Amino acid sequence: MCLKHNTALLTAAALALVAPIYGSPAPFANLDETEFSSEALQSGRCGNGFGTTCDPGYCCSSAGWCGQGYLYCSAPACQIDFGPACDANRQPMGPDTRDVPRPKVGSVPYGEPIYHCSRPGDIALTFDDGPFDYTEDLLDKLAVLIDSIQAYDAKATFFVTGNNLGKGMVNDPEYPWPELLKRMIDEGHQIASHTWSHQRLTEVSTSQFLNQMHYAETAIADLFGFFPTYMRPPYSACDDTCESLLDALGYHITFFNLDTEGYLHNTPEQIAQSKAIWDAHVEGADPATRSWLHIEHDPVYHAVYSLTDHMLESLSRNGFRAVTVGTCLEDPPENWYRRVSDTGGPPPPPPPPPPPPPTTDGRCGPGHGRQTCAYEPLDATCCSWASWCGSTADHCGEGCQGEYGTCG
Repeated sequence: MCLKHNTALLTAAALALVAPIYGSPAPFANLDETEFSSEALQSGRCGNGFGTTCDPGYCCSSAGWCGQGYLYCSAPACQIDFGPACDANRQPMGPDTRDVPRPKVGSVPYGEPIYHCSRPGDIALTFDDGPFDYTEDLLDKLAVLIDSIQAYDAKATFFVTGNNLGKGMVNDPEYPWPELLKRMIDEGHQIASHTWSHQRLTEVSTSQFLNQMHYAETAIADLFGFFPTYMRPPYSACDDTCESLLDALGYHITFFNLDTEGYLHNTPEQIAQSKAIWDAHVEGADPATRSWLHIEHDPVYHAVYSLTDHMLESLSRNGFRAVTVGTCLEDPPENWYRRVSDTGGPPPPPPPPPPPPPTTDGRCGPGHGRQTCAYEPLDATCCSWASWCGSTADHCGEGCQGEYGTCG
């Protein structure tokens, strides 16, 4: 059967964008299966409720229609059991990672949920589902310079999805994604896995589960020669079977304890609700005792262009550090990835940040361009808890920031 686009199919495909991932309920469960499948094939229907699979080269939309193109094939909506050409079923070019050794190194647990940072003063900024059209601007915001000084020294973890939302494979040189991922590594951010195509891991077969992880590994290893040890399950869905499989694959399962719900508030008016959620946690909090593992999504427009600025200004104002997940868990960078070749040693760690610049205005610390008091005259070399250079007991005693001057 060779299916052609027609008005009925295009209308149904449009509905696929708003239909549930697994299609409509089976309204014809009492019909004879053989008779029904024949009728479904002739009408171009497929998937759950129809008992039919599309021809090779075709996809099965969430609404149960065979076809080609974004409306039918994009993940995670395309029904991967019934659409051979669904984006989720397309294997990327790159090294096979299935036999890569997966030793469990370091103190961060494997195969069990992680919700909290371990180091006070850290906020691990994380962004899911990218890269996407807004990711380059997001990276610009994290790297913003004021008077030639990096304003926030902000690092983040990007939980990368390999081929979702019809964006193309992340290692395909025809798209901007490879250069964006390379920029993330070059600028000291962390790349982690958010699976290949954002399928719900609790609702796929074991072979599909492994494909979700291995395909993502292959695409990332194709660019760097290594792949992540950190991952976040799509929809935060991971049961005992999921945890067991991820443990065998050597993954840290990363959740969060600060969710602004930016993905629910994607209008100029609604994003204020996400800012309020952030403020309820961070504003006035004590960085000596508090930390958070945060979640955001870089395909969400207002989360990138409005909420991110708010978060960066807030964490800086309140004395917190914007860091990667690995940093907030005190895990050395060499543990964040696995090399495809076990003879090549661990991947090189991200480049270290530049040394703090001398203060030009008497201010210091992460909220003031990482300026240091170390070169100040008259022994005013201590950076106080309030981020002022000086030499009194208030500057050099409790809360003194030794990274940005002397203390004691």
